[in-house]
Amino acid sequence: MGEVDPAFVQAIEHRPRLEPIEVAEDIPVIDLSTVLNPPDHNTTQQIITRIGAACETWGFFQVVNHGVPADLRRTVAAVAKKFFDGSSEEKRKVKRDEVNPMGYYESEHTKNVRDWKEVFDFLVHDPSQIPASHEPDDKELKILTNQWPHFPADFREACEDYAREVEKLAYKLLELISMSLGLSANRLNGYFKDQTSFLRLNHYPPCPFPHLALGVGHHKDAGGLTVLAQDDVGGLEVRRKSDREWIPVKPTPDAYIINVGDIVQVWSNEKYESVEHRVVVNSTKERFSIPFFFNPANYTMVKPLQELVNEKNPAKYREYNWGKFLATRSRSDFKKRDVENIQIYHFRVSDN
Repeated sequence: MGEVDPAFVQAIEHRPRLEPIEVAEDIPVIDLSTVLNPPDHNTTQQIITRIGAACETWGFFQVVNHGVPADLRRTVAAVAKKFFDGSSEEKRKVKRDEVNPMGYYESEHTKNVRDWKEVFDFLVHDPSQIPASHEPDDKELKILTNQWPHFPADFREACEDYAREVEKLAYKLLELISMSLGLSANRLNGYFKDQTSFLRLNHYPPCPFPHLALGVGHHKDAGGLTVLAQDDVGGLEVRRKSDREWIPVKPTPDAYIINVGDIVQVWSNEKYESVEHRVVVNSTKERFSIPFFFNPANYTMVKPLQELVNEKNPAKYREYNWGKFLATRSRSDFKKRDVENIQIYHFRVSDN
């Protein structure tokens, strides 16, 4: 990935600033310790209120004292580095393709521009089912399974142990977000019974042209929630809703960065918004991150929740099938396309 390839070059309006904007207010950092052990009702309500405010203002927040063991996070970070430091030949043995989208990949595109990164994806629940195609009338499902490298020897065990713990955190966050919307804690849990969630190990090598390329181009997450571990190098930027400026998310030791995805935007009938974000690259340092994409079952029909819709606040979206949405999105993973990929605004009800 050391060659300067035009495929990586962002359009002028999307190129990063080399000097990031200074901010007076950072994305909120929320301490979950009083929610987890043992929960205190008054403090829990304060946390729920803070999470709701963060979802409305930023679409993002960070959590500390979240219950995920720090040693597990360090272990999975270490095996990820060993894997990415390995030979191209070894990594290609578990390369993903259109038949099996789980595994290693080094040429992903965001908004039809190649990302400066390499990744390894694996399912939280193995196997998982998704639609065989994006065609609306095709009812066939295909089975997705993980493929694991032989090196490092403890790679699979570390990844699976870590996934179980982050999944617990994701459910807890889902409950807190549900309560922040005035719903019961478990209102959203059922959608994730046969979840299509996956984890990604990201490696961003040093980039010789950080003023032209991005680790990940500007985008919004299509799923429910994202729970991100980033290292101390940093690079994640969030588009601030108030003025559309790109704001860096400062690394907080052992914290997770949480953002609501498109599905929560639709469920909340736009009370909460899925916000654009991107990753800038570093000319001298490599960067690692591990996002957990918490996604519902493939058969989930996504629409504004009935409790949040009324005559004064009518549904802003038509319902859509998550599995078909996902299958349509996946078509762009292996082939650059001339048109924008499917977005939730395609399902938005006209204001007219």
